[in-house]
Amino acid sequence: MKVLLLVGLGALFFAYYWDDNFDPASLQGARVLLTGASVGVGEELAYHYARLGSHLVLTAHTEALLQKVVGNCRKLGAPKVFYIAADMASPEVPERVVQFALDKLGGLDYLVMNHLGAAPAGTRGRSAQATRWLMQVNFLSYVQLTSLALPSLTDSKGSLVVVFSLLGRVPTSFSSPYSAAKFALDSLFGSLRRELDVQDVNVAITMCVLGLQDRASAAEGVRRRPSSQSSWSPDRHL
Repeated sequence: MKVLLLVGLGALFFAYYWDDNFDPASLQGARVLLTGASVGVGEELAYHYARLGSHLVLTAHTEALLQKVVGNCRKLGAPKVFYIAADMASPEVPERVVQFALDKLGGLDYLVMNHLGAAPAGTRGRSAQATRWLMQVNFLSYVQLTSLALPSLTDSKGSLVVVFSLLGRVPTSFSSPYSAAKFALDSLFGSLRRELDVQDVNVAITMCVLGLQDRASAAEGVRRRPSSQSSWSPDRHL
């Protein structure tokens, strides 16, 4: 009991005296590549970066939605906003996206990876075809983007931000391939963080863990989604 009390008091002391060193001005002029930027979490992230004066390259699957987000970012004060419509299910796309960002912005300070994919409509959730597709979108594309952007992020002492899922830590029923990809992401960036530290590479890695959607929100999302986009994931935010 005494040990628990001491631990609790220590946690309160730490929380009380914790100094938040974040300076919003540090994002003024920052060069940001943001994936999954067309709706949901990615759209809101784009608007926050825009308000803080960052230069943006936005990417997602649907061009029309991206164009709307780009227009809103310009109204919010982003000095430069570019977009590239891209499908991360294609293995050659991550290289094209990173190169586009480097060409437009001259380098990167932030790589924010927020895209995800659910099993394509018409495939069985645990089939080899669906699993291969899920791993490309939800894991391998993250590996590719990170590898390609890391030299520029190393030069700028930048940051990797991974919008992540609770399913990468707590698996649930009927999500086995999706959870597997998320578990792989957790392991990948946990290991990479240690490797960069050992190599004295000053690139920060932040894992942003999202919870699960409640049933009502998920059902509403299904009702609003066009029939051509009838795939599903438990925490979809593309």
